Amino acid sequence: MIDHSTIERIFDAAQITDVVSEFVSLKRRGVNMLGLCPFHNEKTPSFTVSPAKGIFKCFGCGKGGNAVNFIMEHEHLSYPEALRWLAKKYHIEVEEKEVTPEEIAKQNERESMLVVTQYAARLFTETLFHGHEGMALGLSYFRERGFGDAILKKFEVGYCNEKRDDFTQKAIAAGYKSEYLVMSGLTIDREGYLFDRFAGRIMFPIHSLSGQVLGFGGRIIKKDPKAAKYVNTPETEIYHKSRIVYGIFQARQAISREDRCYLVEGYTDVLSMHESGVENVVASSGTALTQEQIRLIKRFTPNITMLYDGDPAGVKASLRGTDMVLEEGMNVRIVMLPEGEDPDSYSKKLSDEEFKTFLKENETDFIRFKTRLLLDEAQNDPVRRANLVREVVRSIAVIPDQIARTIYVKESSRLLGMPEEVVLDEVLKLRKQQTFRDRNAWPVQDAVVAPQATVQKQKAREETSFYSERELLRLLIRYGSEVLTRETDKETGIETVTTVADYIISQITEDELTFEDPLFTTIYSEITFNVTQGLVAGERHFVQHPDPAISSTVVDMLTEQYSLSRIWSSRGAFVETEEMKLRDIVPDSVLKFKGDKIKMMQKEIRRAMAEAAGDDEKISELQARYKAMTSLQKKISAGLGGRIVL
Repeated sequence: MIDHSTIERIFDAAQITDVVSEFVSLKRRGVNMLGLCPFHNEKTPSFTVSPAKGIFKCFGCGKGGNAVNFIMEHEHLSYPEALRWLAKKYHIEVEEKEVTPEEIAKQNERESMLVVTQYAARLFTETLFHGHEGMALGLSYFRERGFGDAILKKFEVGYCNEKRDDFTQKAIAAGYKSEYLVMSGLTIDREGYLFDRFAGRIMFPIHSLSGQVLGFGGRIIKKDPKAAKYVNTPETEIYHKSRIVYGIFQARQAISREDRCYLVEGYTDVLSMHESGVENVVASSGTALTQEQIRLIKRFTPNITMLYDGDPAGVKASLRGTDMVLEEGMNVRIVMLPEGEDPDSYSKKLSDEEFKTFLKENETDFIRFKTRLLLDEAQNDPVRRANLVREVVRSIAVIPDQIARTIYVKESSRLLGMPEEVVLDEVLKLRKQQTFRDRNAWPVQDAVVAPQATVQKQKAREETSFYSERELLRLLIRYGSEVLTRETDKETGIETVTTVADYIISQITEDELTFEDPLFTTIYSEITFNVTQGLVAGERHFVQHPDPAISSTVVDMLTEQYSLSRIWSSRGAFVETEEMKLRDIVPDSVLKFKGDKIKMMQKEIRRAMAEAAGDDEKISELQARYKAMTSLQKKISAGLGGRIVL
């Protein structure tokens, strides 16, 4: 059996467009990609791939799913075989083994840690906005720097009180085990004495793609020469800094929509750019980019623009690790900010439109930027110029696309004042080296496809469910963690937040309602279990579900055949989105669900009355029940604005 962490790595690496493009020619249309379906004959493309959601869907034959589902269907492989196929493609080592009791315990620990980090994020936010110390120190700090409450709540920014063990004691009192507080990096255990890792710091939760809180970055406010300015969560079972970039959860849709990702250094840089209307931005948090982080960004766009402070020495140091971005086939551009400025400070000096214009007008291609920067440093020194050529050649050589390499060879030779043949020869020499070829080796397809693999066709499930069941699940999966209402107690000042998941589950539980469709029942049970654990099982959880029936069903729920054209936004048109109307849509959907249940009950009563012919007492009792059901249905119809529930 393939262990859970390896499966996660495979899903993180398997970019849906990258996988599908090996078999289907795709062209961009809006935020999605379009091509001819490989599963049935068609002349007009109806096969859609969504990079942002990591799914494919054919509106002709109905097939849909994630990258693993695509390989299963296209290559006729089982689920484990498809995982191994993708692992081979992305050079991920797969170790087959039986699940041991220790591994089961480890998985339970992982889930418990996620519950703890989610609780911590809520408590830190509550402390920032309603705690005496949080408001006096944390909130005032943000307001002095020009941050509004809306952006702070969007990123769930918080504050950890200065008292050394304040958070730890509150968490233990709330029922969370100290061992998980320590394992998640929130608490430090020093010879039995438990204290907070982030005491006296403003807190930046670091989210996964699905919105789960994996770790934190904490910034100190008071001046203390002995204390580090930033403290981050250490490596844990759930937090690996090399696999996540700050802000990807909040930026993923904007990155896909704009087909570009801006990369900055710090947490506040991300927040400031969001306030300036530039939402397709993430931060490396001061660390060198890793291959996993680059691939994470590439899942949404191949275009990345790096913003650098106006310090040539610092920029030169940062450029050393950027060849990995080029090696992944991404288009890299650079924006140099004025000297002494960073994205946070400079975005506040300009208006939103001025800042956006600055970014567009000051972008420079990475290879040209690097060549000019090193030329300025080398000047007329022959040794430095020779090293410069090697640096540029190394960057060009890692670019996988031959046409792009040829163009860069021509351009760099012109800038360097060297014959094009010399630069090209050096690039070819480097690419012929054994170490280079091994590093960029691509798996042979025949070696990873099982020759006699067969796939059992899934039996078509009986359509017994109402549309309202499907719609409620769609809302839970897509918007479960979205805030539906906020109510503040006038006496205590405590704010009660109700999410979409809270509302829907409470309504269903209150009336003891159930789902008729067995598959929908399974999905709903998994959602409610996660909610009781303090988590929300969102899109990514179900799209990557190991049960193909669940993943393909959820893909059907989440896939939209039509998307809003960019022309509307480019012309400044305001279009109300579904997310903006959740306060109306969610209650209406719950009422429709209840109306369907009443209709089913009425159907059962009518059947019972037919069977009770001649039994006047039984028929009278059933008629009274039917009348009560009809009365309830009228109330539901009134709640739906007078619409008749059919």
